[in-house]
Amino acid sequence: MTIRYGAAPLLVLLALTGCTAEEPATVQVADVRRAPVTEVVEAPATIGARASATLRSPAQGTIARLHVRDGDRVRKGQIVARIRSPQAEDQLRQARQASEMATPARFSAPSVRLPSFDTRAFDRKVARHFARARQEAAKVEDKRARKQLLNAIDLARTQHQAQTRALASITAQLNRSISGLMTGVTSGLSGSMASLQAASRSQAKAAVKVAERTVRSLTVKAPFAGVVTLGRASGGGGMPGVESLLGRLPGGSGQQLPPVPAGGSAQGTPVAAGVPVSAGDPIVTVTDVSELTLDADVDETDVLLVREGVEAEVELDAVPGATYEAAVTGIGVAPMEGTTGGVSYPVRLRLGAGAFDDGSEAPTPKPGMSAVARLTVRESPSAVAAPASAIVSSGRESVVWVVGNGVAQRRVVKLGAQGDAVVEVLSGLSVGERIVVRGADSVRAGQTLP
Repeated sequence: MTIRYGAAPLLVLLALTGCTAEEPATVQVADVRRAPVTEVVEAPATIGARASATLRSPAQGTIARLHVRDGDRVRKGQIVARIRSPQAEDQLRQARQASEMATPARFSAPSVRLPSFDTRAFDRKVARHFARARQEAAKVEDKRARKQLLNAIDLARTQHQAQTRALASITAQLNRSISGLMTGVTSGLSGSMASLQAASRSQAKAAVKVAERTVRSLTVKAPFAGVVTLGRASGGGGMPGVESLLGRLPGGSGQQLPPVPAGGSAQGTPVAAGVPVSAGDPIVTVTDVSELTLDADVDETDVLLVREGVEAEVELDAVPGATYEAAVTGIGVAPMEGTTGGVSYPVRLRLGAGAFDDGSEAPTPKPGMSAVARLTVRESPSAVAAPASAIVSSGRESVVWVVGNGVAQRRVVKLGAQGDAVVEVLSGLSVGERIVVRGADSVRAGQTLP
């Protein structure tokens, strides 16, 4: 639960309440005065690092060498471990072989052509028949009959010649149609073959790149500067298997590669030189502690008061008596359900230096430590102030009892910054007015007041 509280000088509180230990009173009044009012939201928080990355084994193998120990500081790009993996190297070799086999294949379409009909012998035979017919027709003595016979023979010969030419034309047209059809089919097949070959080459190149990246990753390097923590082989997702790509390559379908385990060792084996690892096993974790952050859980009733840049004071369970500076850098929008059923929102702060009550420097915290953040969400250095005990809630209204002509008068006020002991009154009250500061919940309108 988020806690709000405010701060005000003790003398101001005594002046507002007018209370003393010797004079207890059921109803007590005091003058309204100006005073500083600060509203603070308190929320549980956890120390975090600027960045953290767990480096995992890219393939099954053995830790050949560890270049770091727990707690060592490394720079960006520094080698932290080397892994020996004959399996990854074999996969790279097979990927390159499959890539070389994925060369473009030539495609030639079959040639289909109908043969032309050879009618020369038949034409000669028909010509002899026509010549003989003309000879016989010439013997006819009747001039008119002879002429009709010769004309009929010539017409028949002309029709025969036309039919021969028509047959040749039909054959040529058929050949042209077949040629056009085969050209279209050949073009489509050529395009399909080109697409398949391009896909095959792309898969081959992708398999080679994955295998090369896996082999390069066998030399584990720090992604950024930070502090090293050795991991333990506890399982996890490995890198994509190269064999899945090789199986779709030309010449690769018949080659069986050894399977790459999907998870790590079931037992927690310490990371050390000579220890076998599986793909996905954590080797080291690099944590960047150059800048510490604070992750606070602010209650839904208070989160709308928090703004970027709001300052805060932080106390750690691990460093009693020390206070650290902090400032809000971001406010989350995804709600989180609390253990008590309420809803809170994550607020990120940048953690600054810390000091003890005597002014000495506090130690630098470590990521994961628990803390309490007190965020100053509203602050009024010279507010028209009233004790929190003077405010009576009536539905959605905030009410105070003002002394007018010696009797209680109900007055609705608008509040600003709300501290634990003192609240800011934005409207409804003026400095110098007398109000009920004790026993306000028992006062009734028109009641005689001192």
